[in-house]
Amino acid sequence: MSGEFLLGVDIGTSASKGVIVDLAGGVVASTEIPHDVSMPRPGWAEHDADQVWWGDFCQITRQLLELSGLTGQDISAVGCSTVAPCVLPVDKQGRPMRPAILYGIDTRCVPQIEALEHELGPERILRACGCALSTQSVGPKIRWLHDEEPEIYAGAHKFLTGSSYIVYRLTGEYVVDRYTGIAYGPLFNVRDGRWDTELCPSVVDPERLPRLGWTAEIAGEITRRAAEETGLAPGTPVTVGTADASAEAVSVGVVAPGKMMVMYGSSTFFVVVKDELTVDERLWAGVYLFPGTYVLAGGMATAGSITRWFRDNFASAEVSEAQRTGRNAYALLAAEADTVPAGAEGLIALPYFAGERTPLNDPRARGVIAGLTLSHTRAHVYRALLEGVGYGIRHNLEVVEELGQMPADIIAIGGGTHSRTWLQIVSDISGVPQLVPAQRIGAAYGDAFLAGLGIGAFESYREIDRWVDMADRIEPDPKAHRIYRAYYSLYRELYEKSKRQIHALADFGGGA
Repeated sequence: MSGEFLLGVDIGTSASKGVIVDLAGGVVASTEIPHDVSMPRPGWAEHDADQVWWGDFCQITRQLLELSGLTGQDISAVGCSTVAPCVLPVDKQGRPMRPAILYGIDTRCVPQIEALEHELGPERILRACGCALSTQSVGPKIRWLHDEEPEIYAGAHKFLTGSSYIVYRLTGEYVVDRYTGIAYGPLFNVRDGRWDTELCPSVVDPERLPRLGWTAEIAGEITRRAAEETGLAPGTPVTVGTADASAEAVSVGVVAPGKMMVMYGSSTFFVVVKDELTVDERLWAGVYLFPGTYVLAGGMATAGSITRWFRDNFASAEVSEAQRTGRNAYALLAAEADTVPAGAEGLIALPYFAGERTPLNDPRARGVIAGLTLSHTRAHVYRALLEGVGYGIRHNLEVVEELGQMPADIIAIGGGTHSRTWLQIVSDISGVPQLVPAQRIGAAYGDAFLAGLGIGAFESYREIDRWVDMADRIEPDPKAHRIYRAYYSLYRELYEKSKRQIHALADFGGGA
């Protein structure tokens, strides 16, 4: 039985997941561990790299081996993904020097974005990097460390992201995949797939960044020390890894040009795979996971994190019932939302609770619930929040369509897909069908496939199609779509006409 199984682990925003699969894609064991996001100040979001990233990874691998009855010798390759892009400065011994600064939900670097745009020019940055600078970008956050924590900046040997740190702990190698490099603006040149030697010095010496590789390349082998901590065997190959969203896309077969995924996680993220580069300042463009493939991507700052916020603050009875009966608190809330008609009877929510990423790229945006009356109930508000995310998804899809890149349907993945109510709302708002795969483990499943691809267990990345079956298709309801059309117009107007006041409130509240 030795070497017949693949291991994939994904470290997400609020949970980590792992899976062991056989070479046919059959799930042998899976597990999940929840964790928290630290928000020490308004606009900040951090993870403890040792406790959350590495701690979860070690716990997951040991749990999976115990659940499966396998040993480390049975695992032929390991793949991992994490939230991305993050910024983690490490010293010469590879030890974290501070908590990791998370992706676009952390908005602390707005002054650094403005400074870099002034120094380099936004057009030059967009042309070189494929993406405008935003709170998603790594460069401004490294510059923030230079400005605000100069001792850490000066002492950092490398600036890593999540997958880089996991791979380093496993193999001793500092490496990051080119797809994650998209978000390293203004450090990464999207046209030649290398660190940009002209723009990099404005932020950091490129020698202090991990080397670049392709996602499914072998980064190195598990060291003896890592084997002792994880239960895996020394010498097991480990792939370069990638971001959680791209691994999620692989897990549902979104690997070839013309396919599209929308991920319903703590935030939303979408990818459209292409065979050529398309650059637009409203979205993120760059190389994809495999040579010769490109991506058009984007994402909202909040999605599942809003439903979690609502559950934690306004649904204590449902949480108690879920603990007592085993029912899901979100399912109970969705059932309430189902009793409310499309449009939540006059409510619109702007879901910008952590600023907004694409296509607004506005870190100072804030959440709004407009239209409240004494007749509205908790169910109305929850439905309006679900609809607000749906309006944000439609906004992104309209940009994709405007650029001529919109597929006939999209594949939906992530924890939010367990709510058919939410999926129906999004299809009704956007007018676009969604396919839901049978296997919804997510990014960890994609990581396992990428591990197999890295060791040559598969001839082509297209072989993931053999692992993927669709279980459901969500069709838009024409009547609801007509209703939502009017609401969507108001949604767009509400942001534009209240932007000044929203930004002032962000400033009053101490956010970035």
